[in-house]
Amino acid sequence: MTAVRATFDAVALHAAMDRQRIERGLTWRQVTDQIWELSADLNRRRPSDHPISPSTITGMPRRRETSCQHALFFLRWLGRTPESFLTPPAVETTAMQLPAVGTAKRLRWNLAALYDAVNAQRQDRQLTWVELARELRCTQSQLTGIKTAKFAIGMTLAMKIVVWLDQPAARFVCAASW
Repeated sequence: MTAVRATFDAVALHAAMDRQRIERGLTWRQVTDQIWELSADLNRRRPSDHPISPSTITGMPRRRETSCQHALFFLRWLGRTPESFLTPPAVETTAMQLPAVGTAKRLRWNLAALYDAVNAQRQDRQLTWVELARELRCTQSQLTGIKTAKFAIGMTLAMKIVVWLDQPAARFVCAASW
């Protein structure tokens, strides 16, 4: 069993966004507007959806975390992969890009597929949920809760799992139109 050493760095993601924001001469409100407009057609079809708040982005350094679904908005705006924010870098999974999506779709984590993959690998390695949680440095309920998660889990946990699975994050991300 190999311990998961690479972790997702939400502070680095925020810093990359801040650099891009400054280079483009944008406020955080303008950044969130641009992010929302990446899925303009989908947004018009789903008027009950709401854009990301600037505080969701500006609070990342303090929280040192973001949700896996929010991270996809940010990564899409930056044109980067989740693996590009792993510390230390995980070179073996950086080749797979996130799905390309137009304005009629949004990137989404397929949490059911992530749960199925982690559960299958856990069983193959003959680990209990408690043992796997110890290995991933999280709680058992965080892992088993993925099965019933309706919206998101933390990006740090999602990336710990894909690193442990030795899979690219893109394997668990789809272009969703609902």
